[in-house]
Amino acid sequence: MAETFDLLIRGGICVTPEGTIRADVGVRQARIDEIGDLGAADAAEVVEAAGLHVLPGAIDSQVHFREPGGEAKEDLASGSEAAVMGGITAVFEMPNTWPPTTDAAALEDKLKRAKGRMYCDHAFYVGGTAENAQGLAELERQAGCAGVKVFMGSSTGTLLVAGDEALREVLSHGNRRVAIHAEDETRLEQRQHLAEPGKVETHPVWRDEEVAFLATKRVVKLARETGRRIHVLHVTTSQELALLAQAKDIATIEVTPQHLTLTAPECYRLHNTFAQMNPPIRGARHREAIWQAVSDGVADVVGSDHAPHTIEEKQRTYPKSPAGMPGVQTLMPLLLHHLAEGRLSLERLVDLVAHGPARIFGLGDKGRLEVGRHADFTIVDLDHLWTIRRAWLRSRAGWSPFEDMTIKGKVKGTIIRGVRVMWEDEILGAPAGQPLSFDETLDL
Repeated sequence: MAETFDLLIRGGICVTPEGTIRADVGVRQARIDEIGDLGAADAAEVVEAAGLHVLPGAIDSQVHFREPGGEAKEDLASGSEAAVMGGITAVFEMPNTWPPTTDAAALEDKLKRAKGRMYCDHAFYVGGTAENAQGLAELERQAGCAGVKVFMGSSTGTLLVAGDEALREVLSHGNRRVAIHAEDETRLEQRQHLAEPGKVETHPVWRDEEVAFLATKRVVKLARETGRRIHVLHVTTSQELALLAQAKDIATIEVTPQHLTLTAPECYRLHNTFAQMNPPIRGARHREAIWQAVSDGVADVVGSDHAPHTIEEKQRTYPKSPAGMPGVQTLMPLLLHHLAEGRLSLERLVDLVAHGPARIFGLGDKGRLEVGRHADFTIVDLDHLWTIRRAWLRSRAGWSPFEDMTIKGKVKGTIIRGVRVMWEDEILGAPAGQPLSFDETLDL
């Protein structure tokens, strides 16, 4: 009698921890049950994947979905639609909403808002502040919590943790890895006059490389003092990368597709304030340093830093224009484009978007195409040539700096826990994303 699965992915090229192989994948009860030649097997649903690559589900560990408080830009539903359209199966959402996610009630509110509305699996960061530092050890263990996020610069109100004393206090409470936005607030304030009105090309002059390096140097020192692991987000400078390469015992590194793809000053001439983000897009020297970190294995993950704003907001005269750009839907397309260019291997790409996030954050059910893991897959056609168009974008922001860019390599489908959620640019079924579970929060 033929073996029966809930889902059978037949004949794809599978990127597994043991290597890249042509194989079938059988799924039972939302988990990967078998990988191999399953030619005689049957299934309730069969996906024919001949000529396609089957990757473990991509994880975007930095998104801002703006709910509550900023729903005109994005909400949990629209952000998750953009995610699954781009092959993302799980996201970590950031705490700088309104009200900010700084206590158990705010975290629970986001989880309730997500239920039945988000297509992808999800977790929410809590913001670490001077006011809530002593409660962070308990907060970071709550179900659905991605961990603690600290803004050393570029934030307002209680989420800004600018001084060493407050930062040390946050790092001293809890055990999980802390995500860091590393820009030095004092230097930002001192240099703010360098942001010339109407001249967005001065954005990386104001927020220069020293703004980033000073903050990263400070937080690495404090991480060592407190024995707390850190994850430095959107690293943009060669100096930071050199420093962090020597701190791998305590620090991990995120880079973004934007900083791997765009360079200053060209991006500001082409896109004006639509290329404005924090930390800024910098010159080619820094972009090449980031690529070297990818090549050398120094960079651990690629996250989109999806930070949508409306077109009207981005059209304001600099520096009144807000920093940030959508990116969750274009993360995988841009990496596939760079794969086709020969900038990285398929295996390295998978490590950056799946193996790496699962390893760093302790997602024991996610991120690897192996028996027992959740049946999350990003299925791609490496030969498909296409162009990013505005009509394809699902973010409520309604724009991307990568519109009209021709890409080689396209996400064919997104499968989450054994269910096809997106196939050939069509979202299928009702939203059924679930909260993520982290190894360090489990009661052993």
